[in-house]
Amino acid sequence: MDTNAVVQHIINWLKNYANKANIGGFVVGVSGGIDSAVTSTLCAKTGLKVLCLEMPIHQADSHVSRAQEHIRFLKKNYSNVSSKRVNLTPVFESLKSEIDTTKDQKIVDMALANTRARLRMTTLYYYAGLNGFLVAGTGNKVEDFGVGFYTKYGDGGVDLSPIADLLKSEVYALGKALEVPNSIITAAPSDGLFGDARTDEDQIGASYDELEWAMKMKDEGKNANDFEGRQKEVFVIFNRFNTSNAHKMNPIPVCIIPETLKQ
Repeated sequence: MDTNAVVQHIINWLKNYANKANIGGFVVGVSGGIDSAVTSTLCAKTGLKVLCLEMPIHQADSHVSRAQEHIRFLKKNYSNVSSKRVNLTPVFESLKSEIDTTKDQKIVDMALANTRARLRMTTLYYYAGLNGFLVAGTGNKVEDFGVGFYTKYGDGGVDLSPIADLLKSEVYALGKALEVPNSIITAAPSDGLFGDARTDEDQIGASYDELEWAMKMKDEGKNANDFEGRQKEVFVIFNRFNTSNAHKMNPIPVCIIPETLKQ
């Protein structure tokens, strides 16, 4: 991959999209992870205004420190970047006090994790509306089109997706070219939705390198019986997520009413 050419292509794409929409800038949620770091840096390089939002909800200290380090890096190097910290922990706790949390704990924990993502989406769109900006998504190709590892109407609720055609390994390559802080480059990927140290690999059961391989094999028409051992295990994991999360990745089903029934 010609990293510099890809960087410039995305920058031009962002500028062209914003200009056609008559929009003056972007809002990006910065989490301390590689995807949001690369996305926010690409947006900054457009020269358009960029608002980086830090939105902690019982966030792990390591996530907070990486996010703040990256925001400092952006503001030092790009005069068009501003930032705001919106502490959503009290909002989250207030919501929890009003809803039913007496179900099975694993189910409750997952529902609450997705709720965190949706609170952040709401906050991003509030500030986008306030400033007349677009919400830039931070999902990569494996997450958005492979395993559907994102929250529907949470981090999946965006106006445009600059890096969604890049595999995770390609996002890392861009991160290095864009001089993203090393603390982010070396950190284990994590969605940060549970307030603890669990990583994406802990949740999925496979690394992004393994998932990229499985995605490629599926695209080539392979099936689980073509593999054995760890490869078969990874392929099964990928297929399970790909199937169960299809509702996120496919267009929303619309019940089409026959014209004869409308007459």
